[in-house]
Amino acid sequence: MIIKNLKIFNFKNHSEKSFDFSPEINCFVGNNGAGKTNILDALHYLSMAKSFLGNLDAQNILHESDFFAIEAEIQGEEKNDIIKVQLPKEGKKIIKKNDKTYERIADHIGFLPSVMISPYDANLISDGSESRRKFLDAMISQTDSDYLFALIQYQKTLQQRNALLKYFAKNRTFDLDSLEIYNEPLTKFGTQIFEKRQRFVASILPTIQHFYEIISKGNEKVTVIYESNLNEQNFEEILSENLEKDRVLTYTSRGIHKDDLRFEMNGNLIKKFGSQGQQKSFLIALKLAQIKRIKDITNKNPILLLDDIFDKLDDNRVSQMIELVNQQNFGQIFITDTHRERTESVVKRINEESKIFQI
Repeated sequence: MIIKNLKIFNFKNHSEKSFDFSPEINCFVGNNGAGKTNILDALHYLSMAKSFLGNLDAQNILHESDFFAIEAEIQGEEKNDIIKVQLPKEGKKIIKKNDKTYERIADHIGFLPSVMISPYDANLISDGSESRRKFLDAMISQTDSDYLFALIQYQKTLQQRNALLKYFAKNRTFDLDSLEIYNEPLTKFGTQIFEKRQRFVASILPTIQHFYEIISKGNEKVTVIYESNLNEQNFEEILSENLEKDRVLTYTSRGIHKDDLRFEMNGNLIKKFGSQGQQKSFLIALKLAQIKRIKDITNKNPILLLDDIFDKLDDNRVSQMIELVNQQNFGQIFITDTHRERTESVVKRINEESKIFQI
């Protein structure tokens, strides 16, 4: 998949911008605060229908504007498509493909797969389980619409069960039959999600290890372990055994919404025992493995969004990563940087067709 051009209106700090892109490498250079990352975020919206920064949609409308709009022409193997993302200030988000509105935004996910590498990736190692769970969900959802559907249904059911637990506590009442209505869908969708996560981690791990070995040129062995309550018990047993605990806490205390990924190097937590360089190498390997898996499953080249990586990685590591991407024919690349000379130097070394945009 190739993004041929992009138009953005009233998006974050940009009132209006348009770009015609290279099919290979595109660089946005400018001072901090100029809005380079915001352009990458617009590209992320085209792919995932949301901000990679986690902003609420309305927070991305330019101050004192009534809407934002993002439009791009996407080149596929057989034809070109026009994707539009629109958000009125007082309305709901709309995504259109060739002027036909998606009935469900979830139906768009996977059409234009993408992978983001940014300074925020360090949170995958340093933060709690929620960051890793969201990352895992995003990785699988881009290639598995059934997973995304199960995830949406699970989260809705979980919210309803938790709301009922809070209602019981507030009103000093309890109705087991009403609560058990949610057990069947939680068990059904939760088990589906667990099994798909389990298979996904097992399938992507050898690729992560392969890329880590290339990038780090070290002897460390890295691994990813999927931790879940369902590794020990089935979901029905979990809900039954934790009923009284859930009543006291007023939320569902165990389940796949508590799952985690454990990142290890030589049998120890990377978070505690990995150097900064080793952690960075692991994160890059993780993202490259994600790109390869998307390509293998969908036969699409995902776009690669590289935000401010020169300030977090040394130039050699950046060059090596971009060269790896090109060797694997992984697809179109978008880069942000504050130093035009540095960007030009790296791009020239790779000797690919490129465009540099001053922001």
